[in-house]
Amino acid sequence: MPATPSVFVSSLLGNTQLLDGGAMFGNAPRPVWERWITPDTLGRIPLACRALLVEIDTKKILCETGIGAYMEPALASRYGVVERDHQLLNSLEALGLTDVDIDFVILSHLHFDHAGGLLKSYQDGAPLELLFPKAHYVVGREAWERARHPHFRDRASFIPGLCELLERSGRLRILEATEDHLPEFPKTVLSFRISNGHTPGQLHTLVRGATEVLAYAGDLIPGKAWVHLPITMGYDRYPEQVIDEKEELYKLAVPEGWIIFYTHDAKVAASRIIKDDKGRYVTSDEHENLVRLVLN
Repeated sequence: MPATPSVFVSSLLGNTQLLDGGAMFGNAPRPVWERWITPDTLGRIPLACRALLVEIDTKKILCETGIGAYMEPALASRYGVVERDHQLLNSLEALGLTDVDIDFVILSHLHFDHAGGLLKSYQDGAPLELLFPKAHYVVGREAWERARHPHFRDRASFIPGLCELLERSGRLRILEATEDHLPEFPKTVLSFRISNGHTPGQLHTLVRGATEVLAYAGDLIPGKAWVHLPITMGYDRYPEQVIDEKEELYKLAVPEGWIIFYTHDAKVAASRIIKDDKGRYVTSDEHENLVRLVLN
């Protein structure tokens, strides 16, 4: 791979969800959060499950796979999954790609709304089966161990049998805590940060061009509304730690003008973050989607 490879990034929509707004906004009261996102009659808000495609020369890296369409109908209804077909595959097809073209799938963690898209669509009576037959599946050690041994509080967030499928694939790559990049790519192009407030060992992919940096925010910053420091989710393991980890990220991202990629925002795929005249962190230069954006 050349010292300065070409780097392109694209946002790919997966299956969308309707989830309880109160759970998504933690201790923020409804009169506050419903100004940002309008709930339906059941109090649910629309959420994307958006993936990031990174193309580094000929290699294709997928950050996340969204919730996918693996759930049986009753479970899909419970979790508000809107579409029944696998939307991520449709988004790949729009770029002239299939799951076979992907070389690496990087999973920030293994909650079902981030890893469910690894699986083929639900068919009555059929066992779970992995997609992306040529890809290395990359996950951090702490996130992997959490999925293997979940706490009672979050065990429903993991897909029974998925870890075993990943192990049997022979293509599972578990990154140890000391590994902050993949050796196949220059560290100056692809590297990682870790956060622990939402879930142990959440892996955030950093993609660097000559002058631009894009950061995959994952569930540390699910979308535009969560950029504001005090806003966290009820699903977060340690909300105060989430706030501290966001602030640490902003210390780099704001002065350097990083592009922050949002997995769950229904309208905004990515933005920069700035401080407003009241000292609050807010979005700037918003992108509804990214289509093979060149990271200069």
